Amino acid sequence: MGKPTGFKEFDREVEPYRDAMDRLLDYKEIYTDHRDEHLQTQGARCMDCGVPFCQSDEGCPVYNLIPEWNDLVYNNRWKEALDRLHKTNNFPEFTGRVCPAPCEGACVLGIHEPPVTIKNIECAIADRGFDEGWVVANPPQSRSGRKIAVVGSGPAGLAAAAQLNQMGHEVTVYERDDRIGGLLMYGIPNMKLDKAVVDRRVNLLAEEGVHFVVNADVGGTGDNGVDVQQLLDDNDALLLATGATTPRDLKIENREGDGVHFAMEFLLKNTKSLLDSNLDDGEYISAKDKNVIVIGGGDTGTDCIGTSLRHGCKSLVNFEIMPRPPVDRDENNPWPTWPLIFRVDYGHEEAAAKYGNDPRVYSISGTEFVRDDDGKLLGINTVEVDKNFNEVPGTIKFWEADLILLSMGFLGPEHYVSEPLSLELDQRSNYKAEYKDFRTSNEKVFAAGDCRRGQSLVVRAIDEGRLVADEIDKFLNS
Repeated sequence: MGKPTGFKEFDREVEPYRDAMDRLLDYKEIYTDHRDEHLQTQGARCMDCGVPFCQSDEGCPVYNLIPEWNDLVYNNRWKEALDRLHKTNNFPEFTGRVCPAPCEGACVLGIHEPPVTIKNIECAIADRGFDEGWVVANPPQSRSGRKIAVVGSGPAGLAAAAQLNQMGHEVTVYERDDRIGGLLMYGIPNMKLDKAVVDRRVNLLAEEGVHFVVNADVGGTGDNGVDVQQLLDDNDALLLATGATTPRDLKIENREGDGVHFAMEFLLKNTKSLLDSNLDDGEYISAKDKNVIVIGGGDTGTDCIGTSLRHGCKSLVNFEIMPRPPVDRDENNPWPTWPLIFRVDYGHEEAAAKYGNDPRVYSISGTEFVRDDDGKLLGINTVEVDKNFNEVPGTIKFWEADLILLSMGFLGPEHYVSEPLSLELDQRSNYKAEYKDFRTSNEKVFAAGDCRRGQSLVVRAIDEGRLVADEIDKFLNS
């Protein structure tokens, strides 16, 4: 806890983002600098709640010791706070930036007052640790002689690699893209997670002995293909942490053709071009001077909004098939469950600053992409839907668009990795493996993260990466 009476004395005050119109001019992180005294005051709001639901099953998936490091920050003991944070989370500098903070949704103070600014404090602890030089490489003292291959370098793969390496095993991480990080590198834009932050942690893992191989398409048949069966034969265990990379499509009339793209294609190409050439190579899908429609909400939809605005789009609309959420919790959404309420994320704020209104349109569904005789995209026809997603008669409307981005979530992993191993799949096409066991139908093959559980949060992927490392270690020592 922080100060016993702090929650009565101090109001919640979140660290602000940079000015919306200013940050639209670049791809630098949207966050402002941390202010230690402010964060100490916010840490003081952590109350003596008895049972800290922030680190329960409804709160933090990695069970961060939140009241402990809130108290340490309040008492200006930042190094000890960092030590506590690293006990449960390999990458707090990532989660402190991109996690939606289910811990805050479960904060006991949040029953009647705004919750503690846990996410801000976590990020500040991690950033100060790097600034002060407290975060350094810590290679294991001895090696076991056992070899593990990890396929996928997103948060689950990196967390598992970090843990297994500390146990003394030899770990090699295979990534099909040209940079390590998976979702962290190419799925989240630079303005939300600077890629130097990702590289910094990856370099530390390499110093500690983790091996990384890029441009390695495990299961693929092209020039960069890596035989997955050979990989399994050459290692004592194989971990699949490939993510859920099969996007959900909008299969309506005139889907095929230019102008309609999946969100991840749009985001990946933009970040790669940004890192390769500061967008000078033109190897990305540009929204400049285009009427853009983003179909689907969530973090990925917001990232498409923010990226399109930075390109200089002409107009921007965001379709969501769900009704607009309430401002406060509904009776059927009680604390400590995640509050399903109306939120304004960074992209929505930026769109409102530029165009004067929030870009979201709720309870709407696309019925037909509209193209001219040459196949050029002109826009999309839509219809309003009720709360049961039934079409409302007489509500068909045409929306002009030059670029439509599909951000409707993901269906599961791509199976060309698993097919040569004849792995069983669950009903949702994920690799079949039980949580806290993680073993697939092949006893040497484990699966963790989104490829096992389906599309989820970075922090849940880190949780599974840490836990699967324990299971692999038990398997190797059995």
